Amino acid sequence: MSVTDRFLNDIEGHLLLAATRAEGRTAAERFCEPLHWLTLAQREEVERRFEEEYLTLARASWQRTADRAGELREEYRTAYRGLRRRLVMAWLAACALGAGALAVCLAPGTFPR
Repeated sequence: MSVTDRFLNDIEGHLLLAATRAEGRTAAERFCEPLHWLTLAQREEVERRFEEEYLTLARASWQRTADRAGELREEYRTAYRGLRRRLVMAWLAACALGAGALAVCLAPGTFPR
């Protein structure tokens, strides 16, 4: 991976994190909206904890997604290797059959003259 790719991945990660924080903040505000009995300090604390939990859950979800992507990548890699091996074996068998047929056809005395 080039330096540019890593840089772009870092930027994308920061943007994703910022967007998720904003979503968490918005969700926290919506959650606290009907709770009129909370003082301002209590509301801010609940919103802060809600946003923190939202971000924790998002990170856990991202980690599960990345783990599953790694598992799928390995499964597909294994399947591809098996398919490639069978294709090469079939190609070699076809070449052997072709060479055998050619040898039979070119062998002296195979066809009367």
